[in-house]
Amino acid sequence: MRTELEPVSTPDMDPEAADDESGPLGAIRGALLGRETLVRAIGSGRRRGAEAPAYHRVELRYVDLKGGRHLQVTEFDERQSHTRNAPADTAEAGVVVDELLRAPYGNWHVETTGETLRLRYTKKGKLLLHREQDAREQWTDHDRTKQRVLDPAAPFLVELGISDHHGKVKPSRQSKYKQIEEFCKLLAPALDEAIAAGRIATGRPMQVVDLGCGNAYLTLAAYHLLTAAGHDVRMTGIDHNPAARARNTKRVAALGWQDHLRFVDATIADAQLEVRPDVVLALHACDTATDDALARAVGWEAPLVLAAPCCHHDIQKQLKSVVPPAPYALMTRYGIVRERLADMLTDSLRAAVLRQVGYRVEVVQFVDSEHTPRNLLLRAARTGATAGPEVRAEYEELVGAWQVTPRLATLLQDLDREAVS
Repeated sequence: MRTELEPVSTPDMDPEAADDESGPLGAIRGALLGRETLVRAIGSGRRRGAEAPAYHRVELRYVDLKGGRHLQVTEFDERQSHTRNAPADTAEAGVVVDELLRAPYGNWHVETTGETLRLRYTKKGKLLLHREQDAREQWTDHDRTKQRVLDPAAPFLVELGISDHHGKVKPSRQSKYKQIEEFCKLLAPALDEAIAAGRIATGRPMQVVDLGCGNAYLTLAAYHLLTAAGHDVRMTGIDHNPAARARNTKRVAALGWQDHLRFVDATIADAQLEVRPDVVLALHACDTATDDALARAVGWEAPLVLAAPCCHHDIQKQLKSVVPPAPYALMTRYGIVRERLADMLTDSLRAAVLRQVGYRVEVVQFVDSEHTPRNLLLRAARTGATAGPEVRAEYEELVGAWQVTPRLATLLQDLDREAVS
């Protein structure tokens, strides 16, 4: 059951508003201070018209330490997490919560043992609170953050040959398991934020597409993760490989997921969907196939996109025939250095292009390099906000200096021309 409170105007974010237990902020504050009932809370996004928070995401839960129960606050920047603990039975916990509620986060997603609360600020500075009854268990083990997101004994991992029939990850498949798990760790909070912000609607099936799905490791993992979290998912895996499609379809049937998970034999550029996706995934699509995936996501106006690029041959080839801007000639003289430069340049330009078409973009490392050298991930959330002129100016300056043409920019230009014609 879900209830929605009427929008409440909070233009100046009065700190005392949280003390009103009948209002949206009061409800969130009460849930955060529920030492016996809070399961997890996430603050994310930026309030419209406000400066960005010091950390792009914050997570709260209660943990049992030697000194008793504490409110654990984990704040994430683009490189690492920072954790602090406040004793739950002191005023310090309330001070911490009030401090976080005053921070300019645009969305709060709060899970308790009895309900889920989603709070978001609208473009007009008003508050919307959604409440939905749920039942879940509180876990206060302080080592929980080290536990795995994907249970090695999950049937899909056994079906994929990643785990054995005893539910243990095979030694030869440890790196693949780690890649999938770390990808899922980034998917889960990004999805929570998109739902809390109202970018992905609830009350209907969630549409997810995996472009260039290959052997469907990520497809099955994402479906498992999202359905286990209680989402009603309709998922499509796209790959132009008839043999892979037949093999993946057989696996899905063995798992009993065939009603909600299908595979289509098509190229990324030609794939047709009956319903626009809420989430677009692309794991290690080779070279410009990642650009194809990002362009399709933009064309579909997908609210959430996660793409882990693979090789970057296109920009590498372009760099071989250009005169590098001073004083960077040394960075293109040696092949291995030029390749790594092209990798960074390619993903930086992809992020810049996505920002220009209404996406907030993060470029993060999703797994250690020991598991795969292709370990960067583009996580893009469609806000629809118009990029400032400085975003375009930075992009033009960079492509002009290096004399390169990003494939994604070309694809989106073609998309615009098709829309006009």
